[in-house]
Amino acid sequence: MKVILFGATGMVGQGVLRECLIAPGVTQVLSISRSSTGQKHEKLRELLHQDFSDFSSVERDVIGYDACFYCLGVSAAGMKEADYARVTYDFTLAAARVLAKVNPRMTFIYVSGAGTDSSEKGRSMWARVKGRTENALLALPFKAKFMFRPGVIQPMHGITSRTKWYRAFYLVATPFFPLLKAAFPRTISTTERVGRAMLVAAKRGAPKTMLDNADINALADQYAK
Repeated sequence: MKVILFGATGMVGQGVLRECLIAPGVTQVLSISRSSTGQKHEKLRELLHQDFSDFSSVERDVIGYDACFYCLGVSAAGMKEADYARVTYDFTLAAARVLAKVNPRMTFIYVSGAGTDSSEKGRSMWARVKGRTENALLALPFKAKFMFRPGVIQPMHGITSRTKWYRAFYLVATPFFPLLKAAFPRTISTTERVGRAMLVAAKRGAPKTMLDNADINALADQYAK
């Protein structure tokens, strides 16, 4: 399986990249980003692209891939809706439309978030924008589309977030994750499990289109089967 990955330098993307590189069924990973991951691997190819509002110039570079794992995202904290929508909606759809054009047999997996508003009418700005993005992606002619809506994700294997307040949260929360997992097993996942769940969904499909942490964990449990 050949995979395109967006957001490989973010916390979730780092975890997904790790799982792709160690997965025997993945033959190539194309990371599309503005900056390098800093990693070297025989499976990894990096495409540095600065204008995320237009991917027409790289159409030829993205032909022939089986799956896209779109993990690119930003925190909405302190952002105006127009700015947040530009990154969350405009960038995502610019990439997805090109991929749907050249790889209609592709599986597209988008990392959204718990609480995303599919009606696009709620009070939460980020949830509305994420919902609009999901709805637009679901309308594209991919072979399969899955929206991952994780809640709390524990970073594994030395992975850290680039967002300061996320790093602060994980610094405080990490000692309590075993207790939290025991008390709320359906609401917590890990970067490892998210990556493995994506690989399972891309290869075998998933029971539904919108997947929360419990669904993601259940898919991840099928990874070794």
